[in-house]
Amino acid sequence: MVLDVRLPGKSGLDFQHELNAADMHVPIIFLTGHGDIPMSVRAMKAGAAEFLTKPFREQDLLDAVQTALDGDRLNLEDEKLTATLRQRFASLTPREQMILTLVVAGRRNKQIAFEIGISEVTVKVHRTNLMRKMQASSLADLIAMATKLGIPKKSAAILGRTGGL
Repeated sequence: MVLDVRLPGKSGLDFQHELNAADMHVPIIFLTGHGDIPMSVRAMKAGAAEFLTKPFREQDLLDAVQTALDGDRLNLEDEKLTATLRQRFASLTPREQMILTLVVAGRRNKQIAFEIGISEVTVKVHRTNLMRKMQASSLADLIAMATKLGIPKKSAAILGRTGGL
């Protein structure tokens, strides 16, 4: 979206604020002939892709639009991946989710078995199932997925809440 800072009725910055409040995140490029540094800082902190002051070269605007579109495309792909990972995580049983959390926290199968009171063979079965459901090809892949989901941050809360499971 290309916006002038001075719009009829309300400012482009106010419009940007309303879009953000409505959780509508679109790349915005601001144009202005009356901008100052605090105005540009406010726009950029609120997520503007670019802030161009008039006069500007046409190529600068074209470059800004291309950069904003590329960034938005990457954000959409990232959101799609995160949604897919959330669906996969939700498909895990509560026990598999617990074991995933412990694996990501660095626990070995034997430690997990002791902590939650099951056999090591059962931990291995759950671990195999969660790897398949998460479509992880390796432990490193699983950890990357868990990190994307914020599981390392959740691990401390889960482990603390259950008294070490």
